[in-house]
Amino acid sequence: MGYYEFKKEDAYEFARASGIQTKQRGDELQFLYCPYCNGGKNRDRGTFAINLISGQFKCLRSSCSVSGNMLTLAAEFSWFSLGNDVEAYYQTGRQQRYRKFKKMQAIKPKPAAITYLESRKITAATAEQYQITVQSKHENVLVFPFLDEKGVMQFIKYRKTDFNPERDNNKEWCEANCKPILFGMYQCNLDNKTLILTEGQLDSLSVSESGIENAVSVPNGKNGFTWVPYCWDWLQNFDTLIVFGDCERGSITLLDDMRRRFRGTVKAVRQQDYKGCKDANELLQKYGRDAVKNAVEQAEALPLKQVKELADVEAVDLYSLPKVPTGIKSLDRVLSGGLYLGQTVILTGKRGDGKSTLASQILANALNDGNKVFAYSGELQDYHFKRWIDFQIAGKHNVIDKAGDNGSVSYFIPREKTEKISAWYRGRAYIYDNQSLTDEEPAELIETIEKAVQQYDIKLVLLDNLMSALDVGMSVDLYRAQSKFVDKLVKMAKRQQVAVILVVHPRKNSFGTDDNDSVSGSADITNKVDVVMTYKRGKDLPEDQRLLTVSKNRLTGKLATGEKAISLYYDDTSKRISDTSKFFTVPYAWEEDADGFISIDQVEQMEIPF
Repeated sequence: MGYYEFKKEDAYEFARASGIQTKQRGDELQFLYCPYCNGGKNRDRGTFAINLISGQFKCLRSSCSVSGNMLTLAAEFSWFSLGNDVEAYYQTGRQQRYRKFKKMQAIKPKPAAITYLESRKITAATAEQYQITVQSKHENVLVFPFLDEKGVMQFIKYRKTDFNPERDNNKEWCEANCKPILFGMYQCNLDNKTLILTEGQLDSLSVSESGIENAVSVPNGKNGFTWVPYCWDWLQNFDTLIVFGDCERGSITLLDDMRRRFRGTVKAVRQQDYKGCKDANELLQKYGRDAVKNAVEQAEALPLKQVKELADVEAVDLYSLPKVPTGIKSLDRVLSGGLYLGQTVILTGKRGDGKSTLASQILANALNDGNKVFAYSGELQDYHFKRWIDFQIAGKHNVIDKAGDNGSVSYFIPREKTEKISAWYRGRAYIYDNQSLTDEEPAELIETIEKAVQQYDIKLVLLDNLMSALDVGMSVDLYRAQSKFVDKLVKMAKRQQVAVILVVHPRKNSFGTDDNDSVSGSADITNKVDVVMTYKRGKDLPEDQRLLTVSKNRLTGKLATGEKAISLYYDDTSKRISDTSKFFTVPYAWEEDADGFISIDQVEQMEIPF
């Protein structure tokens, strides 16, 4: 979820949940006292209020002055909720208890810090503004305090000023269990709607040193975007983002990711304005403040993404493109390694044949491979979907069967193991709240998926079953709606570079031999997507055996139809599907007390207990 659209009913719900008396005056819902500081119980009635148009709140007492919006209230008061979709936005922060630092007065830079920063052309005044110092016992270790917009310490990073690669293991490191935020947030002027983003702290200090406001830097380098969920609301204060990343091998770090993530205008410092330097601090040292200021002021908006010169298109080995393995070796061979990022895949099959089970199996395998996933289920409750995929993640060896009085058998996973499984995929697996569906759900769904992909770095999305969510009767309008939705979905997958599996029911009374033509709905749906797969039992197959055909594969053209269809096995106990029965008892990474993930390719080398 990228942003929240305020509804005044949420303000009234917060009032009800808080138990504080309120009174509406004009466009404000005024509270008897402030839920933060408790001020107002005596004579300051009305100092805390929520604006019923914007959803912004503020306490007017100077000793408190707290402000924010409904998302802030949902994040900071455990007894108030805006729904599961908004809860998912703050889920990582609520479950992960980051350390809290004691409140302290502004840090005064020590002489050793000022001496080093001056050697990098950063003055004592800038050091004082950003409260840069060194460790008391190690004056060669620079300390960068990361303060949030309220001035609260959230993150601390260190840098060795005399780093020697032959002697030292790390040049930079941070305090453990800190909330990742942007460096320089507290020093920003929110009236200025332009934000400058650099990779290193010395670089953002260099921009500030050159007289440019609102310079911030990322906590964990060019590939670390753990800060995004915690700074997402704050980023909405700005209309323009200027990326001043490191210039490496003809490209600028941070640029591609922020181009996808930032909602406003993204500009980049021109490569010629780096003057052959790697970053802002090197530019400051060699050419002075005016060069850094000029680089920021001359930053240009990125060219149209839809238009480029063909000669500028890089020649790429298709087989080396990033992908998400399905974990089913026979299928991955046909797909040349798995589901490629940017692809949309249709998975179809008769009702009851298990296409949804196969889809969740691919999701489970993707989680085990270290990827983040998102699921939408138009037919299952969230707890039902979770139970199904938990069985697949648990494996046959962790499932206990229980005989019923009537001879039936039920299966369950011990509670301590389900809790361990949930902890294993927390922060990596998300599901759409299908209790919040509306008549405009298709547009809402794509918007929610795209924001989830942006914020949580999702690599694989499952939609099951889209057609039931769009079911408005057999009419031209239905087919038009389906075609339009799939078209938007395909474009989103390519735009965000995420793999999408779309489960679709087969066309009723379909007697044709072409699996592409048997897909229910508009005839052009299969034309829009990249891969079409059909999962079926087969009349002459044993009860535990299935067939999977690949009737369209746009990337390489390799298919698996007819006699070349992929033979799969299904285990009712674990709900697992694979091309080898050995896989039913393969342990997933949640059973390992290690940081790594078990690759499906290791199955044949493992001793499997039966």
